[in-house]
Amino acid sequence: KNLAKVRYKQFSQILNSIGENEGGIDKFSRGYESFGVHRCADGGLYCKEWAPGAEGVFLTGDFNGWNPFSYPYKKLDYGKWELYIPPKQNKSVLVPHGSKLKVVITSKSGETLYRISPWAKYVVREGANVNYDWLHWDPEHSYEFKHSRPKKPRSLRIYESHVGISSHEGKVASYKHFTCNVLPRIKDLGYNCIQLMAIMEHAYYASFGYQITSFFAASSRYGTPEELKELVDTAHSMGIIVLLDVVHSHASKNSADGLNMFDGTDSCYFHSGPRGTHDLWDSRLFAYSSWEVLRFLLSNIRWWLEEYRFDGFRFDGVTSMLYHHHGMGQSFSGDYSEYFGLQVDEDALTYLMLANHLVHTLCPDSITIAEDVSGMPALCSPISQGGGGFDYRLAMAIPDKWIQLLKEFKDEDWNMGDIVYTLTNRRYLEKCIAYAESHDQALVGDKTVAFWLMDAEMYTNMSVLTPFTPVIDRGIQLHKMIRLITHGLGGEGYLNFMGNEFGHPEWLDFPRKGNNESYHYARRQFHLTDDDLLRYKFLNNFDRDMNRLEERCGWLSAPQAYVSEKHEGNKIIAFERAGLLFIFNFHPSKSYTDYRVGTALPGKFKIVLDSDAAEYGGHQRLDHSTDFFSEAFEHNGRPCSLLVYIPSRVALILQNVDLPN
Repeated sequence: KNLAKVRYKQFSQILNSIGENEGGIDKFSRGYESFGVHRCADGGLYCKEWAPGAEGVFLTGDFNGWNPFSYPYKKLDYGKWELYIPPKQNKSVLVPHGSKLKVVITSKSGETLYRISPWAKYVVREGANVNYDWLHWDPEHSYEFKHSRPKKPRSLRIYESHVGISSHEGKVASYKHFTCNVLPRIKDLGYNCIQLMAIMEHAYYASFGYQITSFFAASSRYGTPEELKELVDTAHSMGIIVLLDVVHSHASKNSADGLNMFDGTDSCYFHSGPRGTHDLWDSRLFAYSSWEVLRFLLSNIRWWLEEYRFDGFRFDGVTSMLYHHHGMGQSFSGDYSEYFGLQVDEDALTYLMLANHLVHTLCPDSITIAEDVSGMPALCSPISQGGGGFDYRLAMAIPDKWIQLLKEFKDEDWNMGDIVYTLTNRRYLEKCIAYAESHDQALVGDKTVAFWLMDAEMYTNMSVLTPFTPVIDRGIQLHKMIRLITHGLGGEGYLNFMGNEFGHPEWLDFPRKGNNESYHYARRQFHLTDDDLLRYKFLNNFDRDMNRLEERCGWLSAPQAYVSEKHEGNKIIAFERAGLLFIFNFHPSKSYTDYRVGTALPGKFKIVLDSDAAEYGGHQRLDHSTDFFSEAFEHNGRPCSLLVYIPSRVALILQNVDLPN
């Protein structure tokens, strides 16, 4: 508690200091309104940069015939520089929309450096160029949003998406393609939230969007900023909220088209020396204690919220931010000494608190999610209690558990208690996003759940015209069971990476030298689910109906489940949540007639989801017209119980139909 008070005090001090020196966080977070290059009402141009290590700063581009020194900036206090260019006499535009610009820095060592403004809103790579060019983005008609933001969902069902790989064709897909072709699929599948990856501009496509070069620019490889706005607006019209995968944990080492060495020094936005470099990621690390770095990052948060109307953020690499060791070589045991000590980067934690404070002040319905593998206590507690202020954290141990079971254990050796422990091991009042797999497991070098289960047979035996082989049968049944038990027991939100819902074959690999720049694996083959002769449709159907049932019954927003059974011999797990009775039989061959399962209430129960149904590629061993009657017969610590037939490798959800909806 004392340490939480210390953290809150540090946060309060910085927030108060922003109030005293900048007029409050509202003004402080509007850096993009003055920094960068702006057309003034009088037709002139106002430019501003922070370059504390520069000897001189100049603006050049198409507009002045690329004369590097004809427009010098004036030096201000605190390393800031500004330039005002008066309007032309004929009032024509000084810097037309789409024309190229560069900031010229003369360094203390006498070098002349051509740089892209850290505040650039649009950058493109043309032809065979290695580096990106900065294009002045000032369209005559900006996109006008037509739809208001949807209300904050009570249950979060996230579809983790990447625009570039969203087509089955071997190319970079566009914002337009995603809007027209993928959004309707996401809506149909019952997801109410999209987490968009790789939007902030990154020069290297194969970095999956995690080596950012331009923080205020939406990636131009998919289209224009206006087309991204249309994507978000269209999602809103469908009642779907959109989160941005925001990368404030590190930045690309690129200097010609990135933030690195912007003012000719190795510091500026980053720590100088070894502290400013992430050894594993080969990237630069922000100096979160720096006033102008706070302005830059907080303004970046606000920019994506207000300019593009994102509904919140998934913060990448939070573990790396929280600790000076960046989580490298650490196996977190949960001991509190790991979370409170000199190894914690308190400046980074304060920044995250400020970011969450800003997000939730600007848009109270916004959602923030932390990607933290360490389990930092109170990360998802309110800031007023000394917490980090996040709404959710990713339950990162869950996918590791499924991969471990699939890799190392025979089905008959799966430990039911271990599965339940992993799915329920979370701190009280800190909400978790559960997932069986995300983009991490889909990447080359790893395997998706579907591939661990079915591997090479996916190429030959997914046709409904071929026999149901033991491998494909096991794969299809366990794929559904793993997803449903993760959805039902693992958290207060659920996440799926695009394509994995239907068991997308193959891994994900971006074009790079190592694969001859091939796009073959940098795509999603959605057409596989549309083919009536392929078994992918069964997994797609199950995912859709699982999500739709959650929308109706709301188990993700209900209190944590009561687990009444985890039977090792029978391989049965049973639990209740949101008035529903979930039953799983993980046994590869044993079915059980008249199996007694405990419940809280008496009454008539009906099957509302059955993984064994024909439309899900099951064996249709259950009669859905059957009524199951719960009676006052105490069982497994529950006051009532019912008898049910549970076939092998089946997941069931029963609902008490005597209760009002």
